[in-house]
Amino acid sequence: MILIGQYDSPFVRRVAVALHVYGIAYEHRPWSVFSDAADIARFNPLKRVPTFVLEDGEVLIESGAILDHLDEVAGADRALIARQGPERRRALKLCALATGLADKAVSLVYERVLHKERSDLWVERCTGQIGAVLDMLESDRAAASGPWWFGDRIGHADIAAGCALRFLGEAHPHVFDRARWPALAVHADACEAMTEFQAVTQAFSVSA
Repeated sequence: MILIGQYDSPFVRRVAVALHVYGIAYEHRPWSVFSDAADIARFNPLKRVPTFVLEDGEVLIESGAILDHLDEVAGADRALIARQGPERRRALKLCALATGLADKAVSLVYERVLHKERSDLWVERCTGQIGAVLDMLESDRAAASGPWWFGDRIGHADIAAGCALRFLGEAHPHVFDRARWPALAVHADACEAMTEFQAVTQAFSVSA
């Protein structure tokens, strides 16, 4: 199996962390959506990452679809999300919030480096959305009684949030105030202390 994309992407890293937690071997091709777009297009016409190539050549796109497949490979007892019910729905909501936050952070990067004229209205909108999501995640994470969101075992919600927070902190260090969101700061540190996270670390770079 092949994971395409660089680890400074919170979406690629999310998949890579899950692969390491599951102990699933894979080949990594750290292709950039800019400089390696033609190579990515051979597998994904959207030229987006993560793109995941299965052993039989089938190609999966989007982190959610890739993780759904990995959960199936790992088996229900090892899956990093509840199989059904309120806990699954809550975890999926947390994942959507975290990945949505990451998407807004990426949009701010593009606004900064790709556009000649900055749209202050768009920057304000994205920054406001990020802050609102952080407020919601902070409240929810602070209310969790265990070391992770759903108890003693890390799950997809934890990983998605950890990867989003790492990206936000590196790409927009002025936006993520650790004093304002202390529970999330502790969560981010706990994630980065894990060998599974450390194995797939790449400093954020706009030029990559």
